[in-house]
Amino acid sequence: MKKTVLALIFLTLVQIASAQDRYNLEKDIPYHLNAGEYAAERCKLDFYYPTSVKDFPTVVWFHGGGLTGGSKSIPEGLRDSGIGVIAVNYRFLPKASITEIIDDAAAAVAWAFKESGSRGGSTDRIFVAGHSAGGYLTDMVVLDKHYLAAYGVDADKIAGAFPYSAQKITHFNVRKGMGMGPLQPLIDETAPLYHVRKLPMPMVVLSGDREMEMNGRYEEQAYFWRMMKLVGNDHVFLYEFDGYDHGGMPAPAHSVVLRYIKAICKDGSLPVR
Repeated sequence: MKKTVLALIFLTLVQIASAQDRYNLEKDIPYHLNAGEYAAERCKLDFYYPTSVKDFPTVVWFHGGGLTGGSKSIPEGLRDSGIGVIAVNYRFLPKASITEIIDDAAAAVAWAFKESGSRGGSTDRIFVAGHSAGGYLTDMVVLDKHYLAAYGVDADKIAGAFPYSAQKITHFNVRKGMGMGPLQPLIDETAPLYHVRKLPMPMVVLSGDREMEMNGRYEEQAYFWRMMKLVGNDHVFLYEFDGYDHGGMPAPAHSVVLRYIKAICKDGSLPVR
């Protein structure tokens, strides 16, 4: 009798855990219609979201790859965390221009605002994040408001931004297309630094170890962080992950990002560093 009761209790606990951990994955959803044949090929997203959580937050995630390669995937560190994750494919240089690629990113974020609610998500809890080239796209969509405005979305409605190891000057592959070398800096209107402004939402700038990052990438991010502070942003934070290089830094960064998302969604507070 005791064994039967224990077995029933165990089964009930397993069923409860299963219900709590149930997620759905919708793949290859077109998000940028009427933007041409190349956009129709590349502009698709995957949406991974909990089915037992009401008003869940959603992270729009942009992959890295230098704006010339890479593919969408749901980061392992953001899975099974009670949040939705939208993994986005976008067009690449040189077949698409840099402004077209940023426009793809804006179209994906606009899709999240329009469609996440029908899956149980909250449109007041849309976050944007990405690694490397994806972090660059995160910055540009948040900082240069005209890209999202083209889709009827106010960039200031984004709940938080998490650029991982992002280029803050003009992207190196854009500069390469101009005949410039990787160590020759430029800040033009396609650079996040060009669009430094006061934000209503938190931004967490995440970097690998300064001695292991790409071509002074940590120092770029530190300067960007300082400029953002100087224009009045009290909720912009800089993290450096000692011992992690450019490619390895997302692993420890995901836990920091989840901590911020959960704090913001709980009561609007921010974690104590």
